Amino acid sequence: MENCYARDMTKGNELSLLLRFTLPMVVGNVFQQFYNMADSIIVGRFIGANALGAVGEVGSLNFLLFSLCMGLGSGVGILTSQYIGAGRDDYVKKIVANSIYITLAAGLLMSLIGFFGAGAILRMMNTPAENFADAFVYTRIVCGGTLIVAGYNTISSILRAFGDARTPLVFLVTGCLVNIVLDLVFVLVFHMGVAGAAWATVIAQVVSMAGSVCYGKAKNPYLKLERRHYKVDKTIIAKSCRIGLSLAGQNALIAFSCVALQSVVNRFGTAVMAAYTATSRVEQLVQQPYSSLETAVSTFTGQNVGAGKYDRVYSGYKKSVWVILIFSLSMMGVILLFAGPIVGIFVKDPDVARIGATGLRIAAPMYFFLGLIYITRGMLNGVGDAAFAMINGVTEVAGRLGFAFALTMIPFVGMWGVWWTNCLTWTLTSLVNLLRVRKGTWKRSLLF
Repeated sequence: MENCYARDMTKGNELSLLLRFTLPMVVGNVFQQFYNMADSIIVGRFIGANALGAVGEVGSLNFLLFSLCMGLGSGVGILTSQYIGAGRDDYVKKIVANSIYITLAAGLLMSLIGFFGAGAILRMMNTPAENFADAFVYTRIVCGGTLIVAGYNTISSILRAFGDARTPLVFLVTGCLVNIVLDLVFVLVFHMGVAGAAWATVIAQVVSMAGSVCYGKAKNPYLKLERRHYKVDKTIIAKSCRIGLSLAGQNALIAFSCVALQSVVNRFGTAVMAAYTATSRVEQLVQQPYSSLETAVSTFTGQNVGAGKYDRVYSGYKKSVWVILIFSLSMMGVILLFAGPIVGIFVKDPDVARIGATGLRIAAPMYFFLGLIYITRGMLNGVGDAAFAMINGVTEVAGRLGFAFALTMIPFVGMWGVWWTNCLTWTLTSLVNLLRVRKGTWKRSLLF
């Protein structure tokens, strides 16, 4: 299996394999956040704080609508990695072919919901009147393109299951550059407002998806499929959906908790909305190494579970904890020292910048717990622990809803409760996840 487009992760030093897989993904994910940040910076500086608040509010909604597609794509990737570890190459090709049907069904469904349900959902989120028009336009365009996101997520999950983090990286970077250029052209030259930023994002996603599919199909032997591989296989679809729907449920619950928290943010007005959007963008950037390592741990776990090497799974997980600790402490130092200038990148309004800087300083000391969530989730999802996925999602919902409504009602906490809510939710969820690992039930969660 070992070649430049597929990597055997069942042999060799665990930490070395994880880092070699993670680093290209970090680069790709950082670029992805840069083009998300490009939307925010260009919208915030050249259109205004109201538009920035509208774009930021749609972020949580996007995640909610994308959750089904991301979960099913990840389910396909986990199933692929386990059968690669088991050496079932022809069956892997059947999984790849059947993933097309799963992706089309989920992507089309979510695109239709996003396009036709945008107005009703935004009203349920208590979107302020001054933000509604921009949020509505941005939602219909970006969420209406969920099928494209579904396609990119599925092909990326499959390629990474092979141990190939390079191909998705190349086309993610390409999409990032396309997005930034189109943002500038559509907003500054054609004066298209938030609609221009939204179309720039969708077009960039098309470039990333199409490039990954075409290049992967041309170069990766696992993607060279024959007609027999395209036969609908109910067993493969059922296995993919079993773990994928659990992950989708987890993602949807997490997204729901973020949407609920956003509705609390909205009650404090435009300045707090813009500040929260800015801090969210910064934290999304900080989280990229966590997210990348989560995917590496998931792929590593899937391949080793398929090969029956449980000791390597746990060893790789423990070494990942140390990586998370070192990175989290480093980021905490940077944020505590430079929170003001960092938020100032997004907004010119001094009040918004002041609120955002304080919010970042509240959250920074808790980054380690956030990182623990990611790598523990990667390990347990890689095994196919469907029960854990729902436990994780329910915990985040309970944390965000409970802490948000309780803290923001305390007079001396008020709006700062929004940022404290995330901190306490990260801590609670990471402890629940660690208990799941310690129990050892994940060893009985195979998909085979």
